[in-house]
Amino acid sequence: MPAPVTRRLPSGLSVLAYDLPGQYVLSVRLVVPLPLRVEPRDREGVATIMARCLDEGTARHTAAEFARLLERRGVALGAGVGDSALSVDVDVAKRHLGYALDLLRQCLAEPAFPESEVARHVATRLAEIEQERSVAAHRASTQFAATLFDPQARASRPTGGSHATVEPITRDDVVAFHAAHVAPEQATVVVSGDLSGLDVFAEVEQTLGAWRTPEGYASLGPWQPTQLAADRHRVVVVDRPGSVQTEIVLGCPGPDRLVAGGWAPYPVLGFVLGGSPTARIDALLREDLGYTYGMRSSFRPRRVGGVFVVSGSVRSEVTVPAVVHLRRVLRKAHDGFTEDETEQGRQFLVRTAPARYATADTVADEAASLALDGLTTDFTNDTLARIAAMTPDRLDAAYRAVIDDTWTIVLVGDADSFVDDLREVVSDVTVVPN
Repeated sequence: MPAPVTRRLPSGLSVLAYDLPGQYVLSVRLVVPLPLRVEPRDREGVATIMARCLDEGTARHTAAEFARLLERRGVALGAGVGDSALSVDVDVAKRHLGYALDLLRQCLAEPAFPESEVARHVATRLAEIEQERSVAAHRASTQFAATLFDPQARASRPTGGSHATVEPITRDDVVAFHAAHVAPEQATVVVSGDLSGLDVFAEVEQTLGAWRTPEGYASLGPWQPTQLAADRHRVVVVDRPGSVQTEIVLGCPGPDRLVAGGWAPYPVLGFVLGGSPTARIDALLREDLGYTYGMRSSFRPRRVGGVFVVSGSVRSEVTVPAVVHLRRVLRKAHDGFTEDETEQGRQFLVRTAPARYATADTVADEAASLALDGLTTDFTNDTLARIAAMTPDRLDAAYRAVIDDTWTIVLVGDADSFVDDLREVVSDVTVVPN
């Protein structure tokens, strides 16, 4: 990872510039810390609607005019929210950077939020909610969050809100939420690409430098860890009668990037357990038993804490043995990892890193993501160096530190075809409708 040149504007906006010679399409990533817990409980999803409406016109331009301004110079702009931030992505030819940054400033500082556009995005989101319920993988991940996290925690509910909370969202809700939570204070903008001949900081100061914290902005305060559900150690079956496959999501709480002892072992563990067809899970469930086309595992860091997740689908008739074998693989991992497995993880992650971070957009994405945790891309370089020196003993210690063999398991499939057999091997099983 190249080292950025950095500056902090008087408004509180941090600027990171990454010079990548030869990459003439620049990637701009702007992130605003925004925990979804600040959404009103009866208007969850308002952050998503707000993000989607940012480019639907400004104080100076209608939605149609703004779209033409983007198209005129080939500016690609998109926005969205996750569990911890609002992110706005811009890709633009080098010679039009200042032009694109000014449009970005208008989106952030003076969005119009036309009532008709807000209503359109609300209707679109309601249609998405209905569609998401029909996708087994999405339904499984939604139920997994609802089971793992405390019902009072925002993380237990969909990022984009539910039908009951999205349907009543109005323009006034969106305007109020934007004014209270979108500001340059604590925000970061990353500019990545060929910066030769450009004064990036002058371009940013002349455009985003005019963005100011609005009156009524609500300071975030300390970041809150997500509370876990007291009854999370159970199996939930989402019944989909007639399904010929069962979607499996199995997981438990995991570490964040600032975990004691360092983050480096966890990408290796994710790869060794379920990162390839030769990893432990696929070697058994796919290659030996033929239950699945593939199951993957990963450690997913959050702002505070994280999640370890294994997911994939199996044929309906092998649902119970698949769960039994999967748990057995993960339990056996407590016995330790071999030098060959460790070497495979080291080689894959280190040797593919140059390709993963070869483009302006991936560098910008990485830098923006790390900035939300108060980290720089020095963290990426340090992590890769530690991965290159990884040992089986270090993997063993890291796995045992966070995995205690108690699981939250969600199965989405035809409950009648396997739930009786499941109850013979698992004591706590709950069946819920799709």
